[in-house]
Amino acid sequence: MPAIKRPAKTASENATARALLRFIDASPSPWHAVAASQGQLQVAGYELLHERESWKLKLGGRYMVVRDDAALIAFVVGKATADAGFRIIGAHTDSPGLRVKTQGASATAGYLRLATEIYGGPILATFTDRDLLLAGRVIIRDAGATDGLRTVLIRLDEALVRLPNLAIHMHRTVNEDGLKVHKHTGLNLLLAAIDDKHDAASMWLRLLSNAAGVTETDVLGFDLCAVDAQRGAFFGQHKEFIAVRALDNLASCHAATLAMANTAPAAHTSMIALFDHEEIGSQSRTGAAGTFMQEVMARIVASSSPAADAMARAVAASWHLSADMAHAFHPAHTDCYDPLHALKVNAGVALKINASQRYATNASGEAFVVELARKAKVNLQKYVHRADLACGSTIGPINAARLGLRTVDIGTPMWAMHSCRESAGAFDQKNYIRLMQQFFD
Repeated sequence: MPAIKRPAKTASENATARALLRFIDASPSPWHAVAASQGQLQVAGYELLHERESWKLKLGGRYMVVRDDAALIAFVVGKATADAGFRIIGAHTDSPGLRVKTQGASATAGYLRLATEIYGGPILATFTDRDLLLAGRVIIRDAGATDGLRTVLIRLDEALVRLPNLAIHMHRTVNEDGLKVHKHTGLNLLLAAIDDKHDAASMWLRLLSNAAGVTETDVLGFDLCAVDAQRGAFFGQHKEFIAVRALDNLASCHAATLAMANTAPAAHTSMIALFDHEEIGSQSRTGAAGTFMQEVMARIVASSSPAADAMARAVAASWHLSADMAHAFHPAHTDCYDPLHALKVNAGVALKINASQRYATNASGEAFVVELARKAKVNLQKYVHRADLACGSTIGPINAARLGLRTVDIGTPMWAMHSCRESAGAFDQKNYIRLMQQFFD
């Protein structure tokens, strides 16, 4: 691993890191993240399309489409897509954590509590004794909307709920044994004090309906996350680090969105695809294993070429960057890394490689990104997981296998992946965006 050298911080890098923190603060759920990206792309001139409608695409046109509020695809139509293919950046909008159960409100000994269900693979102990907010979407009855249903994004802010720890006097060995949170009985969030005159379910429904601005009878369903309420912040002597929830993988969504907003028309079609459900395997309508991206690509190709083999030719000419965060070297746990392939924060974008194809990078993809980084003047680090530890995966292998796309896995280094509050380098986001812009250019 190369020696640590503190990079010189520029005003541009500082502004980029602050913009990332603002983006994540505005995105406490996958549905908010999609809305935040959609808003930035709309300002950049992207037109919103709808899957139920016919599309009339123009060469060089800037478009976006959203599926079920949780997945977004945006693209600039290429001048010769069938021959030049696509340049696609894929990322995911979801993060591991806690989701409120559909009938989770209950009264226990004078307290209103919300039962939650584990989503993905969070570090459960990090959710205890933290200020948590609730955010997500409420589905309401609306006679004037499609199918009579409408989505309302809600954010119940400022430390609404909490998961208090047991005092050490009742758990004397916690520091020796580690804090273990029971996955069923230990994840009931403390919401309010309640007396015998009030019904827990009614109080919860009233809170939801007030947040959505509708009557209680118009609330038909909800998806809510319990997430860290503390805003993102810089830390370190030189403010060289950042701490915030959901860096995995909203940092990639933010970088992809900004690169997409600034891309220009080319022979190829430039595209970003922000999927939901990566943390639970991507097997869903809005996940990378679904049909969303494949159907959008087929529509784009059909708009520019009637040839029967146009889609196959386009795919063969395409490149896909699977953008997901990477594991930074932890100085207190040096035995968890391959010293030849360890990553440092603030030292460049990570190229992720795994012989078992948990990451989709191969030698040709490695060469492609090495050249890409050289042209972008971005430092590149190469990551290989320690051989005796299980390696995570990404949407990269899924899209490579399902669609036949040449795929490379990239990311930026971070600490405490899947914690309630994660941390990373403050300088890396600028280079992440620069590499993506070079990819589109």
